[in-house]
Order: sequence, then C-alpha cells, then structure tokens
Amino acid sequence: MNAIQIGGLVSFTTIDYPGKLACVLFLVGCPIRCAYCSNPHLLSVGPGDYDPEKVFDWLKSRVGKLEAVVFSGGEALMQGPAVIEYMRRVRDLGFSIGLHTNGFYPENLAAASSFVDWVGIDYKATKTNYEKLTGVNIAYDHLIKSLDVWAATGKPAEVRTTCDPRYVTPNDLLEIARDVAARGFKNFAVQKYIPHFEDEAHITTPTMRNAFFNDEKLRKEVNSLFETVLWRE
Repeated sequence: MNAIQIGGLVSFTTIDYPGKLACVLFLVGCPIRCAYCSNPHLLSVGPGDYDPEKVFDWLKSRVGKLEAVVFSGGEALMQGPAVIEYMRRVRDLGFSIGLHTNGFYPENLAAASSFVDWVGIDYKATKTNYEKLTGVNIAYDHLIKSLDVWAATGKPAEVRTTCDPRYVTPNDLLEIARDVAARGFKNFAVQKYIPHFEDEAHITTPTMRNAFFNDEKLRKEVNSLFETVLWRE
C-alpha cells in the first residue's frame, strides 16, 4: 500500500487522547474479526474515502487549534510504512501523535514508536478466549509482544479491556489487570461492552454487562494495581 488509506475522520474530540484536543483518523483494514467490532465497515483493505493529501492540508489548517492527531481503525498499523510516514509528516506539523491499536503488529509498532507519543492498546481477553473473540489464533501472542515493545519505550499508554461477558469474566479481568501491571503499565481502563450487532443466539443482558462495574471487591483490586484506572460505563 503506497499511500495511507483513510476511511473516516472525527474533526474534534476531547476523549481519544488524554488531556489534549484532538482529531481522529480512522484507517481501513484490520487483520482480526472481533465479535463486538463497532467499525465493521473499516475491516476490509481497500481505497479509503478521504484523499490523504487533502486531509493533510486540512490538518495544516488545524495547527494551533488542535493539539493531537490520533490514528485509529480498523487497525492503523496494518498500513505499515505508509502510516508511519504519514505520522512523521503530521508530527512535523507540531501535533502530538496518538495511536489506538489491537497490538497485532509489534514490528510496526516498534518502527512507529519514534513518531507516536501515546498509545491506547486493547487487551481483549485472556489467552484462553482470545482466538474465540478475535478469530485469529496468533492475535494474543502478537498483543503480548506489542505490550512489551511499548513498555520498553517508556512513553505513556492506556491498556484497556472491553468487558464483553461472552468472552471475559470478572476473574479474567483481574488476571488481565495483573498481567498489565506486571509489565510496567500505570494506566488501565475497563470499558463496558455495548452491544451493536448481537443476534438472539448471542444475547447479553444489562445485568451481565454491569457485573464488572457493580463488583466493589473487583474494582478495589483492579484500582490497587495502577496509578489510574478508568471505569468507562
């Protein structure tokens, strides 16, 4: 892929890069197929809907108005050298660079680390359920490598788990949190699962989705492991 392929753009956000006014570029293509994916239209590799040079010109007009540009997806690092070069160009404009990633491409993350200032990394489940959730048997091992790649940079990150009760139990969440803390990460987020495309055979209930957030013992144990924990309901 010779040029970055952009499938979506959010022109202003206060929640996608901690403490900074940002925009988000959603890149097309993703190597995994998560059961709860909220952006299925971005999964397939193909031409994006936005001209990357026109987006770059627009970003120039946002200098002094926005502080950061976040690359999301899909999986932004699937576009390899094209996205890394685009990150470099955007960073040269003076923006901080954020990245949302599922950790599938540790080598690309290492290559991008010179230009990325902050990452949000999805830790989706324990190893037992990772393939069941993502559809790919190597996704867990790649995630673990990416966590270690980023931890070695010393740059800030948020590791987050979406608590889909079909794939994650409260005990699983605690196991994940302990692993993340042991790898040196200081910030963790617990995200409530929001059903988008459930069918009758795979339905969840509000009680199931709220179980993680209503468990005070679990919350205290997870909170004790990190400097900050966000419970996103």
